[in-house]
Amino acid sequence: MYDFVKFRVADVMTRSPISLRPEATLAEAQQLFEQHGFNGLPVVDETGQLQGVVTKMDVLKAFTLRPEAIVPRYDDIMQHRVSEVMTHSPVSVSPETPCTRVLQRLVDMRIKSLPVVEDNRLVGVVAREDVLSALREATNGG
Repeated sequence: MYDFVKFRVADVMTRSPISLRPEATLAEAQQLFEQHGFNGLPVVDETGQLQGVVTKMDVLKAFTLRPEAIVPRYDDIMQHRVSEVMTHSPVSVSPETPCTRVLQRLVDMRIKSLPVVEDNRLVGVVAREDVLSALREATNGG
């Protein structure tokens, strides 16, 4: 178990993750969620800089009732841009962040993953499953 303190994000993260552009539609995000079993995706600009994160919860929030549209039309809402609902300036980590710190953030923030950023560019994603795998590997001695 003590070996876990040696793990860094770079040791466990998914490199070159699937991402979306801010102008992508909610329908495109939903398609990727379903296709890959994701709960959220990083949103990057044309240079690969992290702009935000969009989650299934963000898509659901787009359907909240409003006085002007008691029952919003599904197809209309799904054409909204990801940039309209995403979390801007999300919490991120660097490849050198200790996995112990990531574990604490995931638990404290009750989130499933964090974008990994280096030189302002998205280089990976670290998820609960990655941290659990590192814990298992540390416990089993590799």
